[in-house]
Amino acid sequence: MDFEKLTALILDIRKMGVLIGVVVGGGNIVRGIQAASRGMNRVNADMMGMMSTAINGLALLDSLERKGCPAVVLSAFECPRFMELYTSHKAKQALEEGKVVIFVGGTGNPFFSTDTAAALRAAEMGAEVLLKGTTKVDGIYDKDPRQFSNVVKYEKVTYAEVLEKGLQVMDLTAITLCQEHRIPIYVFDLFAEGALKKAVMKQSVGTFVGGER
Repeated sequence: MDFEKLTALILDIRKMGVLIGVVVGGGNIVRGIQAASRGMNRVNADMMGMMSTAINGLALLDSLERKGCPAVVLSAFECPRFMELYTSHKAKQALEEGKVVIFVGGTGNPFFSTDTAAALRAAEMGAEVLLKGTTKVDGIYDKDPRQFSNVVKYEKVTYAEVLEKGLQVMDLTAITLCQEHRIPIYVFDLFAEGALKKAVMKQSVGTFVGGER
């Protein structure tokens, strides 16, 4: 994970007065579902994955602080020597203070992805939008564009269409949670030039997921 580049993107949109919460994954270290597919107990594998997100969260914290940006890491599991335990009150207070809030530990439970954690935190924070920045694809397609050439990219798609068609960019639990709380989603290439700023400004970028077309 390129924390320096991610920090630059965060600082760029922070200048716009945006309140920023970042849900960090850990797939560059351990991806629970992959470890489980190789024979590891799924609960143990997911716990390792949650710990990996904490490592990445601390790395992002360090990168932000070195640039003079106030930030805090809040964990879904107890790790008192290194970071605070997450509560919605702490997170909202930190956001109001202008800090970048880094959410780690997923939901704190096995069998749930960081996509679901992102949707959950967005709902708890009352977020205006959930930004799903990827480094693999630049939106939602009808098939995996890395495996097929005859693909169709969706510019806009409803929650219902994602669920009905099983479009696999965010897991279905996360999509359902966003649908219930009416949180729009942008799925886009995080490091594409200007993409994050466009998503924050609700301009056309990647794929928009919402209630109606």
